[in-house]
Amino acid sequence: MKTSRNNGAIGALLDEYERVVFDLLEIVNDISNKELITIVDDRTKDPDCKSIQTILSHVIRAGYGYAIEVRRSFGEQIKFRKEVLLDSVVDYEKALTNMFNYNEELFENNSNIVLEELDNEKKIIVRWGQSYDVEQLFEHAIVHILRHRRQIDGFLVKLRYAERDLCG
Repeated sequence: MKTSRNNGAIGALLDEYERVVFDLLEIVNDISNKELITIVDDRTKDPDCKSIQTILSHVIRAGYGYAIEVRRSFGEQIKFRKEVLLDSVVDYEKALTNMFNYNEELFENNSNIVLEELDNEKKIIVRWGQSYDVEQLFEHAIVHILRHRRQIDGFLVKLRYAERDLCG
């Protein structure tokens, strides 16, 4: 993890984004492959929230999606990535790192990117219908990971508590 970037608001966004990805990686590192694939919430109607595996796949797809939304707002003809379930914790660690690097490259390749946009007509309307400027979109990206990190923590408590009850 880089300690800090020297480019103002963009640096702050990237530092905080990297921090939450790093924190998620620390949690993922402690998950067994069995815990990864176990269905924890079989009642949810959201297919992205049934297991740690589905949550992580959702986080990765969404993470690419934020950068793609910005690139599309620049006129690039780029497709959104499909969600892919991976088979191991190691694969998710690599995929999370690659996802963050993809977002970092967006800012490295567009050094004059406008973060704040006050004109609503110039904001990015994302796939789910919300309007954001780049700063708001990346603040959302950071909080998105925080919310799912918290969800994974809860899943781990359920998985590990249930395991102790059975053994104990």
